Parts: sequence; structure tokens; C-alpha cells
Amino acid sequence: MASLNVGNLGDYLREQRRNAQLTLRQLADAAGVSNPYLSQIERGLRKPSAEILQQLARALRISAETLYVQAGILEERDRDEAEVRSVILADPSITEQQKQVLLQIYESFRKENGLATDDDSKPSS
Repeated sequence: MASLNVGNLGDYLREQRRNAQLTLRQLADAAGVSNPYLSQIERGLRKPSAEILQQLARALRISAETLYVQAGILEERDRDEAEVRSVILADPSITEQQKQVLLQIYESFRKENGLATDDDSKPSS
């Protein structure tokens, strides 16, 4: 099967899965996708929908926006913001409440500096 130019997404997903210390099967189960399908995504053979990316992000405890950028769904200019959110949400040393507070502070600074988007007022998970 030919690659669909989603190798960067697959590589990124594999790296996030390994950072979370999850096996392919564990992530597939947590995200509600089949093991073979997830394997094909990681190898760049399948391009998942935004819904599947959201399920994977939730299971990996990272922002869906980061995966959307990797998959080419979001513009590259949104990447920095998505990465900041992803790092905050993935940090195992702080609680979920602390993560949400950090995101709110980050969003307020962006708004103050005129960089906030319409989506910044919505909490990420």
C-alpha cells in the first residue's frame, strides 16, 4: 500500500505513544480503534479522520490540535500554540486542575497580546 504522506503524523503518534509508555494495543484499546488500523496510521499507510485523531489525543492525554497540525488539518501557524497546549496537557507532574489553570493563564496572555483566536476561550482537554 502506498504512503499517503502522513508519515510525520505516524512518527509523531509513535513517539507520543512511547513517551506515554503504552503498547500499540493499549493505545488502540484506550482510543477505541483497532490495533491493525492504529499500526497503519503509525506507518503512514492510513490518514485518520479528525474524530479518530481526537480519540487518540484523548487516550494519549495530548491536545487534539497538535495532531490536527501533524495531519495537515490545521494550519502550520497554529502549531506553536498547539504544541504549548500539548506540553501542558502531557505533563504528568501536575494535576488536571493545574493544567487547566495554566491553559487559562496562557490564553489570557495571548488575548492580552492580541494573539488569541475565537477557540482560545474554550478549555482544551
